[in-house]
Amino acid sequence: MLRLGIDVGGTNTDAVLIDGDRVLGAVKASTTPDVTGGIVTAIGDLRQATGFDPAAVQAVMIGTTHFINALVEGERLAQTAAIRFGLPATRALPPLVDWPDRLVTAIGGHSHLCHGGHEYDGTPIAAFDEAEFRAVLDRAVAAGATSFALSSVFSPVNAEFETRAAEIIAEQLPGAPVSLSHEIGRMGLLGRENATVVNAALRGLADQVATGLLRTVAEAGINAPVFLSQNDGTLMDVDYARRYPVATFASGPTNSMRGAAFLSRLPSCAVIDIGGTTSDVGILRQGFPREASTDVNVAGVQTNFRMPDVLSIGIGGGSHVMHQASGTPVGPASVGYRLAQEALVFGGTRLTATDVAVAGGRAEVGDASLVAHLDKSVVDAALRVVDDRLAEVVDRMRASAEPVPVVAVGGGSILVPEDLAGALRVVRPDHFAVANAIGAAIAQVGGEVDRVYSVVPQQRDTVLDEARQEAVDRAVAAGARPGSVEIVDIEEVPLAYLPGNATRIRVKAVGELSLGGPRA
Repeated sequence: MLRLGIDVGGTNTDAVLIDGDRVLGAVKASTTPDVTGGIVTAIGDLRQATGFDPAAVQAVMIGTTHFINALVEGERLAQTAAIRFGLPATRALPPLVDWPDRLVTAIGGHSHLCHGGHEYDGTPIAAFDEAEFRAVLDRAVAAGATSFALSSVFSPVNAEFETRAAEIIAEQLPGAPVSLSHEIGRMGLLGRENATVVNAALRGLADQVATGLLRTVAEAGINAPVFLSQNDGTLMDVDYARRYPVATFASGPTNSMRGAAFLSRLPSCAVIDIGGTTSDVGILRQGFPREASTDVNVAGVQTNFRMPDVLSIGIGGGSHVMHQASGTPVGPASVGYRLAQEALVFGGTRLTATDVAVAGGRAEVGDASLVAHLDKSVVDAALRVVDDRLAEVVDRMRASAEPVPVVAVGGGSILVPEDLAGALRVVRPDHFAVANAIGAAIAQVGGEVDRVYSVVPQQRDTVLDEARQEAVDRAVAAGARPGSVEIVDIEEVPLAYLPGNATRIRVKAVGELSLGGPRA
């Protein structure tokens, strides 16, 4: 399958063309404010470099920072009504209670509570009060809400209240976007609810972005299905992305890690992805990023949807280097996308991490003669800071005392030394600078189950088999080719604080993309 992988970053838009497991070509273009401009340039440059026929492309995979940037900036967010079913419980912590004030204001501050919700075993806390919900819906609409986030206590166990409320909204407000928490987040009410509200606030923007991406690809002469990368390294089609934009938030580092596994042929390792401003470090298990086991803070909002376990530090290729009596700090301030204008090796005036890497013999970038005057002690001190901080982060991320292989990717990975403390070895594969776009291009289709089961000791295997089969079925329904799906992760956590042998079971399955495309 001839695939076109595109990753839209804050500085560069990378594009790669892959045929099976061969990289046919790779280019970088500057990201533009409207995003699509950078994609057009990247596709044009790639076509010029490889001469590929657009009609031969069978699938286009795109990773984008569009939606996470909108949340961080607090702009282009829809007026969103957060409606929870949980009374008479949960009154003490209403929806949006832990949100930053600026974001509450940005989405209109519409917070509502209704009777309902369920216990962990699916029994109702209170009956669904249709009149109460309709009254809440009327108040939200009158206050200006245009998108709706519905959450209910233990809805991953029993989603009937969220589903019934969505039916009423569809009846009263045909076409209004509705986000349901049991489809988005995991166990844990506030984190799941917050993720749902974020998703609802981005629905309008998601529709605009999806339309723009489809138009851009079509105008390039490519008549192939378009997919977006999800946080867990799998794919979703454009229509799915319109409904669940929150699923793209961590696609950047995830794509880089998946690309690192593909390029290095190391399915289990640590990955250091260095860009212009930050270094992201994560752990790969069976070719997929290890997922965060706790709630993840996104723009000041605690969420619990699928996110990779990534630790970031403020060291990148454009990081400022300051030599002073107390030491030689590197970062977190950075020239970012202005590296090619401001770094010494490119004729600029700012001493950056890239300059000391060139001066120290680690890289051949720009004009090395422009950094030949740097004092060796300054260069060595700056590189020691970089080495020590990268080694520290890898040490914090690994799960055992055993050294792990480290794969260095990203344009700034020239900073990583050949011998890093705590690393079994350092691998810098071919095409390391565009690993993110490669990760997008080789992404598979996934399905996941995350639910609390009542597990009778003699029935444990039966329950696990049921969860596995449901995960496989979800992957096939999302567009995976039947027969190619395999289980890549399974977790079983007994919940001692709940009665009835309650156990949280999470199963993840992935498979190869079917040419028919996802049907999620």
